[in-house]
Amino acid sequence: MLRVTIDNEDRITLPVEALKALGARAGDPLELEMSEGKVVVSPLRTALGSLKETIARKNLQTQMQFIKGVGPKLSELLAKRGVKNVEDALYLLPHRYEDRRELRPIAGLRPGFTEVFTGRVVSAEMSSTKGGRRFFEAMVTDDSASVVLKWFNCNPTFMKRIWKTGKIGVFTGEVSQFGYQREVHHPDVEWLAEGQNVQEVLAADPVNFGRIVPVYPLTEGLSQKVMRKVMREVVDGFLPYVQEFIPSTLLASMRLPGLRQSLRDIHMPSQDVKLEDLNEGRTTAHRAIAFDEFFFWELGLALKKRGVMLEEGIAFQVTHRYTKPLARLLPFELTAAQRRVLSEIKNDMMAPHPMHRLVQGDVGSGKTLVALMAALVAVENGYQVAIMAPTEILAEQHWHTIHRWCSDLGISTVLMTAGMKGKQKAESLAKIADGSAQIVIGTHAVIQEKVEFARLGLGIIDEQHRFGVLQRGILRKKGCDPDILVMTATPIPRTLAMTLFGDLSLSVIDALPPGRTPVETRIFFESRRSQAYDIIRAEIAQGHQAYVIYPLVEETEKSDLKAATQMAEHLEKDIFPELRIGLLHGRMSPEDKEAIMGSFKACELDILVATTVIEVGIDVPNATVMVIEHAERFGLSQLHQLRGRVGRGVAKSRCILLTPGRLSEDGEKRLKVMESTNDGFRIAEADLEIRGPGDFLGTRQSGMPDFRVANILRDASILEQARQTAFDLLEHDPELSSPDNANLREELLRRWGQRLELAAIA
Repeated sequence: MLRVTIDNEDRITLPVEALKALGARAGDPLELEMSEGKVVVSPLRTALGSLKETIARKNLQTQMQFIKGVGPKLSELLAKRGVKNVEDALYLLPHRYEDRRELRPIAGLRPGFTEVFTGRVVSAEMSSTKGGRRFFEAMVTDDSASVVLKWFNCNPTFMKRIWKTGKIGVFTGEVSQFGYQREVHHPDVEWLAEGQNVQEVLAADPVNFGRIVPVYPLTEGLSQKVMRKVMREVVDGFLPYVQEFIPSTLLASMRLPGLRQSLRDIHMPSQDVKLEDLNEGRTTAHRAIAFDEFFFWELGLALKKRGVMLEEGIAFQVTHRYTKPLARLLPFELTAAQRRVLSEIKNDMMAPHPMHRLVQGDVGSGKTLVALMAALVAVENGYQVAIMAPTEILAEQHWHTIHRWCSDLGISTVLMTAGMKGKQKAESLAKIADGSAQIVIGTHAVIQEKVEFARLGLGIIDEQHRFGVLQRGILRKKGCDPDILVMTATPIPRTLAMTLFGDLSLSVIDALPPGRTPVETRIFFESRRSQAYDIIRAEIAQGHQAYVIYPLVEETEKSDLKAATQMAEHLEKDIFPELRIGLLHGRMSPEDKEAIMGSFKACELDILVATTVIEVGIDVPNATVMVIEHAERFGLSQLHQLRGRVGRGVAKSRCILLTPGRLSEDGEKRLKVMESTNDGFRIAEADLEIRGPGDFLGTRQSGMPDFRVANILRDASILEQARQTAFDLLEHDPELSSPDNANLREELLRRWGQRLELAAIA
């Protein structure tokens, strides 16, 4: 039995064990009420805690113009940098740091380092280079040596007024070495007043001297000095309002500091931290903030995945009514990898909760066929299927492939794209609404409001990385918790897959169909163009066919790229007059595209000149050579997709990357990766390293979360940790309903609720 006492001030003291049982902490107010003749004690912490949190959140939303020393004009400049309120400022992290702990003699200045030194101006005047470029130059000296300071694109009148001989200052800047001469370009300067010594100047400005100094991203009109002063005001005044949401026990187990301490350490590093760790974002403070960002994202994905597992879905029956007849129609056998993935999909579809599965497979691994088999399972059960592709071209190609097989099985397919108009569109909408369209293939148009399904049972999304979590959600709402299957031919590295698709189960088609041969890839500079043409002639002489790929359809005045239309004419008239040449590009009508593809497939054409329209979907085993013009202009994943159009038969195939030779560093890296490997995952890793996640996924990617600090390449191990921690937490508290996790739940909804459609847990 628990005994409590009431003191002279009518206060009740409870033992620690009782507080723990109540989910309360020392200092929390408690509520007492009578229930069935007993006194029931419960914490009032939620109401009081939420009040504290509301005040803290309000303070973090304080607009920058109300911060001491800011005002309207400076707040406008900060807004251009994306800093509108205090929270924005706290998360605007320095992009590098300078070591200003030591004042060095000029003789000791180290090239390649940012140094702080003092000296007297002995000369200052305008000068010019041999090429006529004008600059302002000052010579500064101390007892040990002298150094040259230079400014380019400056106002001479202003500089002459400021830089007078005899003045003494404290200078900061990066030291460069040119021959025997050391120079500092565009240094910062603090002038000494008459009779003032250097130590007084340094002591008077502890924000900019005597410590490791943060260097912030700026915008025009904003200086580092002003920015540091503002950031010091924000950190000192508002850091206490930053809330610690992740339990300290979790952070302690990973030896990570809390959010407040981490933000302080990043904006105001301690003296003992290594400069290189700060500059590479590898301090424990950087790790802690990256973990915080990853953790909430992964927690949201884990909840979403759990929600899918708990929701009631369609328990499909596998009757083989259509799947077995399709297997008999195919001129080949499914690979072991295709059969394994299909088995995983069927198991998901037979389960009583909605499927949410991602299928990854390299170019030509047979994903479309696997998707069609899954679609047929849904159709066998009397449900409709929606197949969504990112572009009209890809949607049309899927429709042609699937329509051809389905018409033999007596299954109705409909194409739905944004480009469809009038009667054609109305007919398609009517068929979808009355259920007579069993498989609907299209672009984003499939999820428009006007599109209503009679009985949607399965949604299939191709090239998943082009769509976000939100589009998947909209597609699900078109039916009553339909199964969702998402596919990508872009091999996505594990770190990225975890970030984007943590709520999905993963299947990988990791084998190519039999008969596929690795494609030999070579870089040819412009000087070897005729050699590339000779290779095409030789292949065609052996009865094979060729692709020639261009980045544009028609030449424009602004572009130096070779364009498909003009080059097709040039190849036909001047280079291969004896050969049959066809042209394929995205501006052609679907009928014309289909006719050209059909001719090429039937060997009625020797060379197909095309734009990237052939990136996916066209399968001609007899094509053994591909020449890609201006290969340096394509992304790695795109080059890999294009190359996947050859090597589809038993004959040796080649891919020639033609380039003018003026390669950027990234361009050269990309082409060398293509030369060295056919492995899609290795190519994807390299592409991600070269371009970074945003560009890798395309500029309009809507599925990529906006991390302020975390970097999925640098912080891959932290992402793994955050994911594991988030999933473990939900194992013990599936709904985040315990008092300890109430704050976590609220913050998760604030950060990612809308993006991940987590309103259901509110």
